[in-house]
Amino acid sequence: MSQQLLHEITAEQLKKDLPDMRIGDTVKVSVRIVEGGKERLQAYEGVIIRMRGAGISKTFTVRKVFRGVGVERVFPVNSPMLESIKIIRTGAVRRAKLYYLRGLQEKASRLKERSDKNRPAKAGK
Repeated sequence: MSQQLLHEITAEQLKKDLPDMRIGDTVKVSVRIVEGGKERLQAYEGVIIRMRGAGISKTFTVRKVFRGVGVERVFPVNSPMLESIKIIRTGAVRRAKLYYLRGLQEKASRLKERSDKNRPAKAGK
């Protein structure tokens, strides 16, 4: 299979309506859950601690603390099971991966809010 054909097939499946997500942002992800013959939406809210990959295989990891236990979930960005992604807060971070949040308690793991004037311009825009 040629690279050009592979690129064309994957380009059709990329989502176009994605928000400008960055590491440190608090997001609310609505995921379609199929249980038996029924389908419902489940919201998952947390901080983006990692983004990796590119194109069709791009993923992001969201971490939240539920009843004192840290829970992380990896979402493929272009999955048809993702209904929506909403940015709740924008965090001011200086790291590409926020793995250090795993070792902190709830209150210590809060991130400062990022203001738009401190936001660096995205490459290509």
